[in-house]
Amino acid sequence: MTGTSKLWTGRYILILLMAFFFFLGIQILTAGFPAYITDLKESPTEGGLMTTVFMLSAIITRPLISYFMHKVKLALLNALALILVALSIGASIGQDSLILLLCLRSIHGVGFGILSTVFATMATNIIPTKKLGEGIGYYGMATSVGTSIAPMIALSLLQLASYYYMVVLTMGLTLVTLVISLFIKTPQQSASLPVNERKMTFQESLFDKDAFIPCSLTIFFTISLGGVISFMGELGKEAQIGSSVPFFFLVLTLMMVLVRPLSGRLFDRYGHKMIIYPGVFSAMVGLMLLAITERTETLLLAGVFYGIAYGVITPTLQAIAVKSVKREKQGTANAMYFSGMDFGIAIGSIGLGAVASITSYHFIYGFSVVFLVILLMIYTFVLSKKNAQNEKSIAEVM
Repeated sequence: MTGTSKLWTGRYILILLMAFFFFLGIQILTAGFPAYITDLKESPTEGGLMTTVFMLSAIITRPLISYFMHKVKLALLNALALILVALSIGASIGQDSLILLLCLRSIHGVGFGILSTVFATMATNIIPTKKLGEGIGYYGMATSVGTSIAPMIALSLLQLASYYYMVVLTMGLTLVTLVISLFIKTPQQSASLPVNERKMTFQESLFDKDAFIPCSLTIFFTISLGGVISFMGELGKEAQIGSSVPFFFLVLTLMMVLVRPLSGRLFDRYGHKMIIYPGVFSAMVGLMLLAITERTETLLLAGVFYGIAYGVITPTLQAIAVKSVKREKQGTANAMYFSGMDFGIAIGSIGLGAVASITSYHFIYGFSVVFLVILLMIYTFVLSKKNAQNEKSIAEVM
């Protein structure tokens, strides 16, 4: 990490701005592309393919990028990926070919897989060890705020302006991100990393057993998140409160922004047990409220509880993963963590959608609690036990 104990350095602030603008732009496309294709082709299935191709490309890319981060300067990798994304966004202007747009979305997914991992690694590399939880919390807040407001901007542009303006805006945000990245100094890996790191094999760069458990726990939480992202609109229709759904996401975002700084400080001071247990229970309450909601008040209350959970669980699991590995393996830990998020959201979107087709949208949110129970069991009987054994070993040595 860094030798200073100061978190709010100029470099850290620039990384937060870079992450915010990039996630805002890429998620505008993620929300806008399916809507545009659905209207253009009059086929929700073809619209959904845009998201599927994007996610699969990111999932495939992340394990590979953890290897290249050890071989290529982060600044160069960052700039090349941003240029690739900007060019592919510009190439989609005026296009209506489904095949071409799917190819361009796959390039967006590759760029997202690279940049989301590189940005997170740049951040964790400079966050002081004693402020890791707080630093990751603020970083996660920057990306999550961009992600949360992007759908509103995308759908508003498509409704009030056109697809052209949406694409131009996202290309502009990507170029702004590129300009900001030019002012961020990153150390040369060849000079700053230990000798044994430079000899890391391809297999070692793909996986770290110490980060496996927290990254696996991320999958179980984001299965429920996949259901929240994908089917809240349908739940609103089923409960006849569809007009209130945007306010659910607004409340969720506000709670997430409020609790993330606090959760980071608690993590640094008291450890992750102080965060995980109340966070998971808050998620359970939020999901059960969604399972019974028939009124706007219940829906918004669910947004409060699930927003708290989302705001504390995801950055805490990322901090556990990063803290579990050696400094030179932080890129690997970040790649594994984000891959876990992608897998969980994909499983939740597809699996819970299949369950909803034979039950109801209310049912899937109550059913999602099962995955949180599994998360708690693994956390309690595997991760916490492992940490206790490590602490005991350290105490015996001392």
